[in-house]
Amino acid sequence: MSRFLAGALRAVTPYTPGEQPRGVETLIKLNTNENPYPPSPKVLEALNGRAAENLRLYSDPACADFLAALAETFGVGRDQVFAGNGSDEVLAFAFLAFCEKGAAFADITYGFYPVFAQLFGIAAQEVPLREDFSVNTGDYAGVPGTVFLANPNAPTGLCLPLAEIEALLRQDPDRLVVVDEAYVDFGGESAACLLGRYDNLLVVGTFSKSRSLAGARLGYAVGSPALIADLNTVKFSFNPYNINRLTLLAGEAALADAPYFARCCTQVAAVRDETAQALCALGFTVTDSKTNFLFAGAHPAVSGGEYYAALRQSSILVRHFALPRIENWVRITVGTAAQMQRLVDVTKQILDARHSAAR
Repeated sequence: MSRFLAGALRAVTPYTPGEQPRGVETLIKLNTNENPYPPSPKVLEALNGRAAENLRLYSDPACADFLAALAETFGVGRDQVFAGNGSDEVLAFAFLAFCEKGAAFADITYGFYPVFAQLFGIAAQEVPLREDFSVNTGDYAGVPGTVFLANPNAPTGLCLPLAEIEALLRQDPDRLVVVDEAYVDFGGESAACLLGRYDNLLVVGTFSKSRSLAGARLGYAVGSPALIADLNTVKFSFNPYNINRLTLLAGEAALADAPYFARCCTQVAAVRDETAQALCALGFTVTDSKTNFLFAGAHPAVSGGEYYAALRQSSILVRHFALPRIENWVRITVGTAAQMQRLVDVTKQILDARHSAAR
């Protein structure tokens, strides 16, 4: 670091994104929870030559057309939706705007939460998950800071029912709960339906996963008009043109193709469940994922780190977190049926080699 870096930032540990290898066409990339299917054809149609020509003009800082479509999708008012440069930006704005009393989140969850807390100098409380990696909402009783809940959670893939979200909201009506729903479309139920009853709820989502737009960087929030106004205060104090023209067009077009969206989500969920059964049959413990990834581990013959390394040797890239409670687990993005069959076949070879070496 340079001698010019602010003292408050010297202790910040940056977020480590999943590896994005270049020039390895034969690699099966199952490490960053991208969608295996392309964006809707309507998106490709929207990004035509005319759209590119207009890049000489600034994008709409109000994101009016996209947010109108988003509000219609959720059945809420236009003043209840917000657009961000990926859900990470939305979450960062939420940490900056709403955490004067601190923040609270699970000890095993999305890795950006503690980074944002460090970056903005926010007191953070990590609330341990149960032994089975599930969230106990009762553990948040009496916690004063804004609660950040990834639901479904990452990397565990587990999802809380809406009744538990409501219990969390009722614990303290004066405490904000931010529900991060990056993976909700693959088997969860959005908490946005609770907004009419709870003004202490902010729902955050992304187009990176279920809408196949990870490279476009488009996220959103749905909440009360007052919360959305607060997020806009932060946005317009930071970067009014935070969403580029092409991304806004892509997002609007993606929302216009509900059948394609539903079909892709159904296909991903089906392949996920088939792969989970196959891995369980091979001796892995696999959580009941409601996401587009699997959390697999606790195998008696291979550790998480060894499994990750062996898969990589066979040109399959998954994610391994070398953290105490989950060091023997890996997170596996759900790819196409053919990619997941290759994963299962290679896994069998890895285990066969282990068993042979143990004889």
